[in-house]
Amino acid sequence: MSAKLSVLDLAFIVEGGSAAQALRDSIALAQWTERLGYERFWVAEHHNMDGVASSATAVLIGQIAAATERIRVGSGGIMLPNHAPLTIAEQFGTLATLFPGRIDLGLGRAPGTDGPTMRALRRHLSTAHEDRFPEDVLELQAYLAPATPGQVVRAVPGQGTEVPIWLLGSSLYGAQLAAYMGLPFAFASHFAPAMLMQALEMYRSQYRPSQRHPKPYAAVGLNIIVADTDAEARQLFTSIQQRFLGMQRGQRGLLPRPVPQMDDLWTPSEQFQVERMLAESIVGSPATVRAGLKEVQERTEAEEFIVACAVHDPKARRRSYELLSGLL
Repeated sequence: MSAKLSVLDLAFIVEGGSAAQALRDSIALAQWTERLGYERFWVAEHHNMDGVASSATAVLIGQIAAATERIRVGSGGIMLPNHAPLTIAEQFGTLATLFPGRIDLGLGRAPGTDGPTMRALRRHLSTAHEDRFPEDVLELQAYLAPATPGQVVRAVPGQGTEVPIWLLGSSLYGAQLAAYMGLPFAFASHFAPAMLMQALEMYRSQYRPSQRHPKPYAAVGLNIIVADTDAEARQLFTSIQQRFLGMQRGQRGLLPRPVPQMDDLWTPSEQFQVERMLAESIVGSPATVRAGLKEVQERTEAEEFIVACAVHDPKARRRSYELLSGLL
């Protein structure tokens, strides 16, 4: 395989676990995947979700960066509509000052939560504030760039750190904007795969070279679970299948324990919807996953895979990333 491998982690709070344990497990996973040679370790911003402990994303990134030495650490992503650009510039400027050359800033356009929580996060904005996303990205870039003469508002720390910015997306909008701005692009196909190939084609065909990024650079989000056997991996996969089933039913909760099979839990319609959302998943033994990765690499020509592994048992999760690293 020629694509780099990276990690996307949500600090899942599992059934029978706690937020404290989820955060400790994320830090331990980052240390483990660093030793295995992964390129970067990203955590995602979500709010008001019982099963996700990565809501204070910049704080968690700082803890992970402090506990590791080489691996790049960042956001996959920060949901910029929830924040003033200056606040994010200061947070990530501080991180980049403490951990130079290791911090990534992935930006998303969605709020990553429900309407009431969105208003609680940035209550002075209307529900139409997503339309300001391109302007907010430009404002954030200016705060992280070298200061200009007469600049009234500066990010301190932050100004001049030039933290690498990625745009994230699950639709054509993010692909088009990343191409226009000459930025790396990561597609969230691990939960919204429908437009993956169309988005990649648009990003590459419309890409405008920038000084820092003369060529397009595309990362693809995948769910990958590797175990010693196909049957074991499929059973581990039932945790995330149950979580997506809960999303279909409007139910939130902790990451469920795996079950022997899903047939008794969902209707055919629910099964169709869950499998549609999880279509970009590779689950099985090392041989099965190697073949799956080869197919996705040939189909997408991605420069990097951002790998999510929502497994209930942290030991099995670490084992999955270990087996995956041996497939490079």
